[in-house]
Amino acid sequence: MSSRSGSASLVRRHRVVIVGGGSAGVGVAARLRRAGVEDIALVEPSGTHWYQPLWTLVGGGQAPLAGSRRPQASVVPRGVRWIRRAATAVDPDARTVALEDGGQLAYDYLVLAAGLQLDWDAVPGLAEAVGRDRVSSNYAAAHAPRTWELIRELRSGTAVFTQPATPVKCGGAPQKIMYLAADHWRRRGVLAAIRVVFVLPESELFRVSPYREILERVASRYGVEVRFRSEMTAVDGDRRTLTVTDHPHGTTEDLPYDLLHAVPPQSAPDWIKAGPLADPASPQGFVAADRHTLRHPVYDNVFALGDIAHLPTSKTGAAVRAQAPVVAANLVAVMNGRSPHRRYDGYTSCPLVTARDRMLLAEFDYELRPRPSFPLIDTFKERRDMWVFKRYVLPPLYWHGMLTGRL
Repeated sequence: MSSRSGSASLVRRHRVVIVGGGSAGVGVAARLRRAGVEDIALVEPSGTHWYQPLWTLVGGGQAPLAGSRRPQASVVPRGVRWIRRAATAVDPDARTVALEDGGQLAYDYLVLAAGLQLDWDAVPGLAEAVGRDRVSSNYAAAHAPRTWELIRELRSGTAVFTQPATPVKCGGAPQKIMYLAADHWRRRGVLAAIRVVFVLPESELFRVSPYREILERVASRYGVEVRFRSEMTAVDGDRRTLTVTDHPHGTTEDLPYDLLHAVPPQSAPDWIKAGPLADPASPQGFVAADRHTLRHPVYDNVFALGDIAHLPTSKTGAAVRAQAPVVAANLVAVMNGRSPHRRYDGYTSCPLVTARDRMLLAEFDYELRPRPSFPLIDTFKERRDMWVFKRYVLPPLYWHGMLTGRL
């Protein structure tokens, strides 16, 4: 049930308010309902729910965009009140959430699952160039199909793929589309005529050693020129060039492109950055949270999970799947006067598509230790069955398992 009525001065009280209707917010709401918690409000302005992990395959020509969306109303758990408005502020002392229409929600407990915002304007020229000037990005539903158009059209020239220095949703996605594109060009017999450049702010392709070594071989196989410790700092769509800054040396270079897949810098929504729940240690304004209990270190009735939480792990759907039961269980414990007892160990997973029919499943925890969850399958290599798992198994598991609190 959704709500858009009421005056600006109206204050509604709910036992639990969840800000954000993505996978984290809906998943926690479903688990709380299964635990018998009542009077839950879900704050989410969008009428569409997106399964964003599919956008890499949309950009790689392997899935339709329509398969990644459903009406938000269809995923809100029964018994949860959907407030179809945007949150604009939180006052944790007054225990209120301000809404875009001037109304307020009062809460006993708050769950922040607001996700990230894409800061297109943080790179001069990017906002104007994306979607035109042979620039695309799988990080927006509107642009993902265009990525595949550009890949199909390219026969020669320079293809540049970028990753920003900020944390991003699915840290492997910037290079996954590069591998899909390179494999397509290889199959079409034009890869030798295309210079593939990966602009990467890190000093290595992947942080976890066993997977990094495999990805280094993949990049070498496609002849990728990896520009380590570098970042896209400007785009000139009219000239079709991007400015690449080499951080160790402080030098810049204008790099011409014929195709640019650009990943924008990302951060917490502005209203969270400016609010009292943001972690002062997070330059992007992510919400402070205990790395194991996911409870705010100052306000013990506030929890955070998913992309918005300031945690030393990759921001992925798999991380959300591991965090949601921890938040739900610990919130119920606090409601009943107990201390949080469930612990999150930093588990995350990155399904790294390395070809049109191969995938490397990287799973690890806070300590960067591999955490394979398929004991009878060797996941330390590229596998076709893992690609099938991502393309055909994960989406229904998401819609029917993760969002319903069953998985």
